[in-house]
Amino acid sequence: MLIRSLLLILSLSFSVFVTADELTLNKDAPKSYIVQKGDTLWDISGIFLNQPWLWPKLWRLNPDINNPHLIYPGDELRLVFDEKGQPMLVRGKPELKWSPRARLQLKDQSAIPSLPLEVIAPYIQYGSVLSEEEIEKLPYILGSDEGYKSSVDGFNVYVNEELDLGRGYGIYQKEGEIYDPETDEFLGYNIRVVGTGKVLRAGNLEDNVPATLYVDGTKQEIRSGDFIIPVNENQQYPSFFTLTPAHKSLRGLILNSASGLREFGKLEVVMINRGAEHAIEQGDVVSVKRSSPGIVETGGGPIYSQDGSRWDRMASIDDSDYKMPEEVVGEMMIFKVYQQVSLALILRSSKPLRVHDIITSPMVNE
Repeated sequence: MLIRSLLLILSLSFSVFVTADELTLNKDAPKSYIVQKGDTLWDISGIFLNQPWLWPKLWRLNPDINNPHLIYPGDELRLVFDEKGQPMLVRGKPELKWSPRARLQLKDQSAIPSLPLEVIAPYIQYGSVLSEEEIEKLPYILGSDEGYKSSVDGFNVYVNEELDLGRGYGIYQKEGEIYDPETDEFLGYNIRVVGTGKVLRAGNLEDNVPATLYVDGTKQEIRSGDFIIPVNENQQYPSFFTLTPAHKSLRGLILNSASGLREFGKLEVVMINRGAEHAIEQGDVVSVKRSSPGIVETGGGPIYSQDGSRWDRMASIDDSDYKMPEEVVGEMMIFKVYQQVSLALILRSSKPLRVHDIITSPMVNE
């Protein structure tokens, strides 16, 4: 239900905050493009624009389009210009084909989404980060009806609190600690879903009777002491993801990736060391940057700092004789915000992104 609801929301709503009147086209923007199955609105916007979040401005004044966010595989998007020289897109109709039964059918009637919801939906439903204080307040598993640890479905576990009958819960274990690499501040724990269950009996603490949770899904061994959190089946999100450039003062780092790898690419989920207390909001678009390698001058000419001697580096400020530029290597959208950290979906990467790459507002690149 959550996935269907969010898919409808994302497909119909791709609102943006416009920070400038002028659209900037890519130098190699095509005159037309045929929408392909698997495309997203963000992908297509990147074909035409330097600022993908300004996508809806391309659709203005187009009388053929009642809802510009409903486009389909097979649609032709043609780039034209208005009387003021501003670009806009005109949409063609889906291609038609004859089926073997001689019925006229549309090539594909599934509207393309604004974002790949299937990637972020599990992170919306299940938690990813908690503080020590938050974990200590959560109900936890006392034991099971089997009397031992289990990694198969279809058994009961008992919980030390009264729970809502029929409600779904995620079963979690505490994973790695999260530290801010810039300040060494402890930010919380990564938490991992190890199973899911539904409440069979609510329990009665007055009579010292625990609640009963029927485990209907396991990812790995469930243990006594594992804590539970309600599944966000009916979580109320804004009426749409408002895609906006993050505020200009934003600057932070990528902390880790959901895959656990140090390098990652498009459509992977990463965590950054900025959250609600840094004015991060759901739907913020951020750029990913990387500092170019440092250079030191030697008697034999300029060399990379990493290739220089200890003396060469000591004679330089910050291991480099020059303040080397930071180059943009990707863009991400923030989709879940915690107090001190946030989760982001990588929308574009020109090369593999890395842990400790820099994140800034895309407006800083203009």
